[in-house]
Amino acid sequence: MPSPIRLGPVLLLAALASGCTSFAPAPAVQPALQSACRTAASCDYNGPYDPGERAYAEQEAARLNNAEAARLRNTR
Repeated sequence: MPSPIRLGPVLLLAALASGCTSFAPAPAVQPALQSACRTAASCDYNGPYDPGERAYAEQEAARLNNAEAARLRNTR
């Protein structure tokens, strides 16, 4: 029979190795989220707007487009 001194490290190693499965990486983005906006048309909102909301959305889209265009110009 192996001595407890030799068996201790083996049991410790086995316990540590069995716990490694709990450190699995988080799952990737759910498929439903990945395919939510594959095309621009799938992200368009076709419902009614609140008063002033449409103008704000158009101004914000223009601002974001200009900011991205400036960023792309600066990366060349």
